[in-house]
Amino acid sequence: MKILRRLLPLTLLAFAACAKRETAVSAGTRNQVLHWGNLGEPTDLDPHVITSVQDANLVMTMFEGLTSYDPKDLHPEPGVAERWESTPDGMTWTFHLRANAKWSNGETVTAGDFVYAFRRILSPGLGAEYSNMLFHLKNGEEYNKGKVTDFSEVGARAVDDRTLVLTLWHPLPYLPHIASHQAWFPVHRATIEKFGKMDQRGSLWTRPGNLVGNGPFVLAEWKPNQVIRVTKSPTYWDRDVVRLQEVNVYPIENETTEEAAFRSGQLHLTAQVPIEKIAAYQKLPEKLLYQETQLSTYFYRFNVTKPPLNDVRVRRALSMAIDRRQIVERVSKGGQEPASNLTPPNIAGFTAHSKTVTDIPGAQKLLAEAGFPGGAGFPRLELLYNTTEGHRKIAEAIQQMWRKNLGIDVGLYNQEAKVWHDTMRQMNYQIGRYAWGGDYLDPSTFLDLFETGNGNNLTGFSNAHYDALIREARITADNTKRYEIFQRCEDILTAESPIAPIYFYKRNVLMRPELKGWYGNLLDLHTLKHVYLDPAAAAK
Repeated sequence: MKILRRLLPLTLLAFAACAKRETAVSAGTRNQVLHWGNLGEPTDLDPHVITSVQDANLVMTMFEGLTSYDPKDLHPEPGVAERWESTPDGMTWTFHLRANAKWSNGETVTAGDFVYAFRRILSPGLGAEYSNMLFHLKNGEEYNKGKVTDFSEVGARAVDDRTLVLTLWHPLPYLPHIASHQAWFPVHRATIEKFGKMDQRGSLWTRPGNLVGNGPFVLAEWKPNQVIRVTKSPTYWDRDVVRLQEVNVYPIENETTEEAAFRSGQLHLTAQVPIEKIAAYQKLPEKLLYQETQLSTYFYRFNVTKPPLNDVRVRRALSMAIDRRQIVERVSKGGQEPASNLTPPNIAGFTAHSKTVTDIPGAQKLLAEAGFPGGAGFPRLELLYNTTEGHRKIAEAIQQMWRKNLGIDVGLYNQEAKVWHDTMRQMNYQIGRYAWGGDYLDPSTFLDLFETGNGNNLTGFSNAHYDALIREARITADNTKRYEIFQRCEDILTAESPIAPIYFYKRNVLMRPELKGWYGNLLDLHTLKHVYLDPAAAAK
């Protein structure tokens, strides 16, 4: 899942100006109102369109799938489905929906709602980046590619309102886990079609007063670039467990601004910490800084359709000229680990052997072979990053490395997250900062990314051998054999270099001690169902 990293909302500035008033955090703790910094303005609140972790965490407040994430270790727990089982061959799964699952308008959530949602995300017209998550269904990919036009041939069937049967084309033992992902969320058909076509992106159905969800909270307010406010749902099936009454989510891309808001009592939780403030927070007697290992990789994409990046020698030279150890120790300084491949180490026992190493002479030789000895004649390229101070510092450091080591000049430009996302999606870039966070605990959540046609690929990279390996891995039940296949995939990515890996994430956040039920986890996914604010902890 894409990882993002905005200016301080006017709402927060107004609070901060009133120094003598009770802070937002103090009032919020007393009234169970969470104030949460969540990076950029969301691209949408449509679960079938979003791609970032930050958007997913927001959407999870308003929607729920067949299963839900356990807040501590992310194992699948009952959501709309109260129980499920599979046939011995693992090819057919039956989910039994709870009778009291309701939409926020009071209607019952049915198996037919899920079938409609699956048809929607697989519809070619929607162009959902995560449509491939449902390619496990029989004929799911064929329907998405237009090879099958009758959705009744896809492996999703509502036997009755409370019984959903999913038929797969290969065994998938972790289906209950990925069913927690937003790509599998139901949507309310009448609401979708009231405001547009089923496969229309960006319609008004996700606006306050329009959105009908089935999660623990309902959308009350959305002021673009200022705040999104959700309130406790009176129709949610497990509402008695939900203690928060309201959540205010602020899109703050600038980490210095966000830290100031936290320090002045306007936020319970941040999404990031300024690099230069990490050491100071580590020395405080009160624990406010949390450093959490995250299943995510920070990398630069190369648009392989644009010269000279269509030459693998150029891509490899750019990647080999980066000193990753210097980046994490002198620039990012947040506990990250240098990354020399795509997949983070030890995902369910898999660690890639193939590595891209820093090799300046080798990089110079490759660039010369590509026709640019010492950088002579190399065209000026541009590197795009989404707006944060940390991304700027890393981009400047790598810009200097390329200038010093290769003799080339790469320009830098930045865009706000929502614009940056659209630019990437349109492939209107040359080199782009990106990151990918795992959607589930398996190497395929990273390696599937570079399969031809994957909606989140966005590099133009296509390799028939790689595609064949990914498909082979999907039908291989033996993990030892699957991991051998994945090693070969990593070898291809290293050789072809559609990306330059930079580091594996360590998430740095600031959190008030009164915030309870929030746990760091590898996927950085958080349902707020069990989160609450403890006034007693704030008083200590």
